Amino acid sequence: MSQAVSAQGFGPTRLRTGLGHHRRMPEPLAAPPPDAAAAAAAAGPWIDTHCHLDEFEAHAGRDHQDRVRADAAAVGVAHCVVPAVERGNFDTVRALAHRHGDSYALGIHPLFTGRAEDGDLDALAQALERHAQDARLVAVGEIGLDYFVPGLDPARQEHFYREQLRLARHWKLPVILHTRRSVDKVLKGVRDLGAVGGIAHAFNGSLQQAKAFIDLGFKLGFGGAATFDRALQLRRFAAELPLDAIVLETDAPDIPPHWLYVTAAEREAGAPPARNTPGELPRIAQVVARLRGMAVEDLGRAAHANSLAALPRLAGLVPLPGRDGSA
Repeated sequence: MSQAVSAQGFGPTRLRTGLGHHRRMPEPLAAPPPDAAAAAAAAGPWIDTHCHLDEFEAHAGRDHQDRVRADAAAVGVAHCVVPAVERGNFDTVRALAHRHGDSYALGIHPLFTGRAEDGDLDALAQALERHAQDARLVAVGEIGLDYFVPGLDPARQEHFYREQLRLARHWKLPVILHTRRSVDKVLKGVRDLGAVGGIAHAFNGSLQQAKAFIDLGFKLGFGGAATFDRALQLRRFAAELPLDAIVLETDAPDIPPHWLYVTAAEREAGAPPARNTPGELPRIAQVVARLRGMAVEDLGRAAHANSLAALPRLAGLVPLPGRDGSA
């Protein structure tokens, strides 16, 4: 695949990494070996800043979802941020976050604007007002623009995006942004409407665009896409952007890391599509740490602090770095 790694999974999002070309060819990274993966898990507690955990229940039932979350906790993922994607799952993500001790965001995803009604924005406004004092409501999201998927009306997407930015500003909440093939337009909305910061989820723009988000107080989300050795520009960013700009995410069940990826030939032979889970976060962190040439424990502390800076309400919800609460 010359331009992108195809998405696998069953979520609303799709893989966002572009496979650009850069002179400095990074060495291919294998999956972290078991001992390294165990060390990464021990370097927690980890925060998955973007996980569509509700989709595991929708696909296979609550017991399956509970197992997925428990398995993630067992490898050090102490907290998941679960963004809504449409009016129909506002209550679902809230209930899920309370059940698992996680947090949630409320918003209308750009891929869902085609079937959304303007009244859904009123429903979002009402939900934000109703839950304004809920400490587990940490952001407005997942919102933004998507110029990759055909058939979506750009004007309608922008209408929903800008109205949701206004709601976020009104409630002084950060935003979780979807920016696929739309980074400049998303940035323009942030500048025009004065968002209070947040996360550019699954970032895959240019260096200039990365710096623009950082200058506006945003963190950049890195996940499974950075584990593909062909994602040269993305891996370069993971290695070289300021450490205080990086947060970690899985986007589960989408964007599987390379060790879960199922090739087209394997799919044609009957292999099921890969389904990412939040339990992959420590191994993804290990890859990012190796790209940066740093200890995974140091990355863990930085990513933890960055997550709290991006989503301040997390401060009262997540354990401190170090199993004993030490830094």
